Amino acid sequence: MVSATLPALAKAVPATDPFIDRLIRTMSVQEKAGQLSIYSDPARTDGPGVNPGLVAQSMDELKSRIARGEMTGLFNGIGTVAGRELQKVAIEQSPHKIPLIFAGDVIHGMKTAFPVPLGEAASFDPSLAQRTARAAAVEASAKGIMWTFAPMVDIARDERWGRVVEGSGEDTWLGVQFAAARVRGFQGGSLKDETSMLACPKHFAAYGAVQGGMEYNTADIADMTLREVHLPPFKAAFDAGALSTMSSFNDIAGVPSTGNHYLLTDILRGEWGFKGLVVSDYTSEEELILHGYAADGPDAVVKALTAGCDISMQSRLYWKHLPDLVKSGRVPIAVVDTAVRRVLRVKQALGLFDNPYRSLDPTREARDMRRPEAIALAREAGRKSMVLLKNDGGLLPLAKKGRIALIGPAVSQKSDYPGPWASFPDIESCVTVEQGFRAALGNNAKLGVTRGSDYEAPIDGEIDRAVKLARDADVIVLMLGESAGMSGEAQARTDIGIPAPQMALAEAVAATGKPIVVLLRHGRALALSGAVRNASAIVATWFLGSETGNSVADVVFGDYAPQGRLPVSFPQVSGQEPFYYNHRRTGRPQLTADGNYKARYREVTDEPLYAFGYGLTYSSVSYSATAVSAGTIPMSGSVTVTATVTNTGQRRCHEVAQLYVNDKVASLTQPVRSLKGIKHLDLDPGRSATVSFTLSRDDLGFVHPDKRRYPEPGAFDVWIAPSAVGGTPATFVLGAGA
Repeated sequence: MVSATLPALAKAVPATDPFIDRLIRTMSVQEKAGQLSIYSDPARTDGPGVNPGLVAQSMDELKSRIARGEMTGLFNGIGTVAGRELQKVAIEQSPHKIPLIFAGDVIHGMKTAFPVPLGEAASFDPSLAQRTARAAAVEASAKGIMWTFAPMVDIARDERWGRVVEGSGEDTWLGVQFAAARVRGFQGGSLKDETSMLACPKHFAAYGAVQGGMEYNTADIADMTLREVHLPPFKAAFDAGALSTMSSFNDIAGVPSTGNHYLLTDILRGEWGFKGLVVSDYTSEEELILHGYAADGPDAVVKALTAGCDISMQSRLYWKHLPDLVKSGRVPIAVVDTAVRRVLRVKQALGLFDNPYRSLDPTREARDMRRPEAIALAREAGRKSMVLLKNDGGLLPLAKKGRIALIGPAVSQKSDYPGPWASFPDIESCVTVEQGFRAALGNNAKLGVTRGSDYEAPIDGEIDRAVKLARDADVIVLMLGESAGMSGEAQARTDIGIPAPQMALAEAVAATGKPIVVLLRHGRALALSGAVRNASAIVATWFLGSETGNSVADVVFGDYAPQGRLPVSFPQVSGQEPFYYNHRRTGRPQLTADGNYKARYREVTDEPLYAFGYGLTYSSVSYSATAVSAGTIPMSGSVTVTATVTNTGQRRCHEVAQLYVNDKVASLTQPVRSLKGIKHLDLDPGRSATVSFTLSRDDLGFVHPDKRRYPEPGAFDVWIAPSAVGGTPATFVLGAGA
């Protein structure tokens, strides 16, 4: 579990500071409003636009705004030379010489793109995420970014939601581990270090609970669900040292997050003692008006700022309205000063007052892009993120010989390879799957390549070309799924299946009767059907970033074995969504496949196609029955849970043993299983290893109506298993006494 001790970098933010207090006393209200406003960089652009409606400005126009003190910082612009120019204006010409902070959406890498966060979560290896976040911070800070709007730590249980791709999946425990790891990676050992970036866990809160998986929708959830499912990753991120967070677009039970005092003040500052700042999402404070929660711009400012939203992003509402609101008494100056103090303390924690040109070094910008160790890490992360879902007849790994047909919309199209939310891509450096295969095969095999179709539209003659290629091949590798533009913000889908043009391609190729390996390219769980579902081998490859082709080739041709596990459940059909493994029990659970009048749909059983935690290796693995060290333990005691894991196959394998718990009888109905631990094992053929976990009362509690988390006495089932649906359980009793 994540340590509850706040690291030194977070403790470095003092409750009061004489320098900051003096600064605040001498600032005008207008300048204070500027320190509470941040804007998308309109002059320094690189790569695709990631924000809507941005109007370009000249450097001179931007410098004039900075000199007037209009902003606390800029985001999504890069370049150290121009960055130094802008910072020079801030510290020499603005009213109180307060340095700017430069931010950016560095979600899964800078110029070196790593697997998307959901794909990386499939590694079940938080230490890997910490390493890739550290590498991303080195590159991004070399480009002048000091603050990243990441990690996204929303728990997402509906795969129709487009932003599933940015998080760590459906499980809170796993989300906690990855949230803390990514914060540690981005921020490093000291926020003042040139290579560190301030982390911003987002979106606070419950954005992953939007109804129907529809982007920007309402989240109508109970407070206990908020606290049990959606808040723990944020708390873990703050405990790991994060000093900022971003409010979410959604409302929770009718109150938009950006204007939610209970969320931003009572919980965040009151219960948790958070000392950092809150920034709105892109114009989310202005959107309080369209929510019907604020009457107009001034009312939106009152409600957002008094709720605890310190920085307005992009709307200019704070800059335009705060002076008059303070003058009229609608916003107390003490509220403004508190928000400004939070912002300035974070800038102080970053070392900006002592070194305003930190992370603005042209030498580093030239030196620290795409270093060999970052490229090697991207390749490693890619292969560790792949999940082998099916391998009938041991089709994989493929031999590096014979005739191979490589077919699919993205097999050679570099533009799609950085993946969703790659704000600053280096497209030319990306390795396509065709390139990866050719490098792996050399002259030992014949590789035929064609697209077959586009992602969402047919291409004239391409299916015929694909079928001809398939007939001439010994094996077909079919890469299908989503384009990068089909996952991410504003990309909610009603149907999470493979688009029809690609399904037509798959059916035509399958009709040749040749063995098929399907490589799924996706930012969410997919509902598989037809020839794709029936393929002999299926691999989840997500969006793996710069080294996609090499990573995929490493695994497909057996130089490395697959080791990923699903961080999301794959449904049988889209209509099962929202679908997640740790659902609460009902009074009529489906216990048999043909159960009638049970909790299920008419067309399908209440089961996944591929379960959370599932993933095959190139070997076979068996688990013994789970055992516990004691049948009964006291409330203050602990129990050791063990099982033996054996490699029963012919190849060395990497196995991920998972610990699940179920509270059998409680005052509130509990999930059928909850993940509580993971262990990584490397096993040679025929070898066994004993896996052990220790559980205590902290692992067995749940949130009660009084908002406290604690366990209740009673019986618990425990499993050590290869996924959320496997394993043989053991039972122990937690006693009432100490």
